Amino acid sequence: MKKDQLLTRLLTRRGALLAGAAAVGAVGTAGLLSPGSDGEPVRHAPAAGPQARRAHKPSAYRLQPLTGYGPPRTTPGRTLVRHEPFLRVSGRGRTMVLTFDDGPDPRYTPEILDTLAKYDVRAMFFVCGEMVVDNKELLARMADEGHVVGNHTWSHPLLPRLRRRQIRSQMERTCEVIEEAYGERPLWFRAPYGAWNRAAFQLGAELGMEPLAWTVDTLDWTTPGTRTIVGRVENGAAPGVVVLSHDAGGDRTQSVRALRAYLPHLLDSGYHITVPRRQFA
Repeated sequence: MKKDQLLTRLLTRRGALLAGAAAVGAVGTAGLLSPGSDGEPVRHAPAAGPQARRAHKPSAYRLQPLTGYGPPRTTPGRTLVRHEPFLRVSGRGRTMVLTFDDGPDPRYTPEILDTLAKYDVRAMFFVCGEMVVDNKELLARMADEGHVVGNHTWSHPLLPRLRRRQIRSQMERTCEVIEEAYGERPLWFRAPYGAWNRAAFQLGAELGMEPLAWTVDTLDWTTPGTRTIVGRVENGAAPGVVVLSHDAGGDRTQSVRALRAYLPHLLDSGYHITVPRRQFA
């Protein structure tokens, strides 16, 4: 047999073998995946026999695509450590924020909530943990009515006089009881007496809270008279103002009466009473 004839026969035989192997492979794949009754592929076990070969385990690299599908995963940015608290809030138009400290108190907080509900207004309540323990239903009501609850420590101490671990305990315990009663952990905190220190800012940030102070202090805790409290709020009203009042810590009858007087007047004057919003990075 000539050399060129032999080469032709070998190539023809090799082509037949390759074609046969391709056909067997197609049949094997069809046996592994077939449409189910609902149109979804159903995986079947390969037929037993000497032709069945153990599938190779895919490498970890092949299982992890370089580019994933779907929206990228995002994590909230860490809260910045401030060196001073916010004194005002930003907002469109004549926006103000009303805040009430030291509660909740079953004698005065419900009346304040009733007045806010009457005018469909949201406010902020900086609560003390020891006051929340026996009045959790008031925080549940705050949550239902759209108010914001902030951390005002557990027992209202002067923070600069405490050690760092004591400040942490005051804040953490209050965060926990707020979450239990309100349904969410607080995003804001306020130092008692407005006495801030470096540890308070750092620990507040570690717990995911921003520090908020105030612009207008009604000094209602001195019980100066309902008319005086109303005058301080109305004279201090301006865009971005944060008003400080109290719903606990003493006789707050004047605070309750003052709110009933100045709230409708602020609304009639075109002010929008709202609560601050956190902007996450």
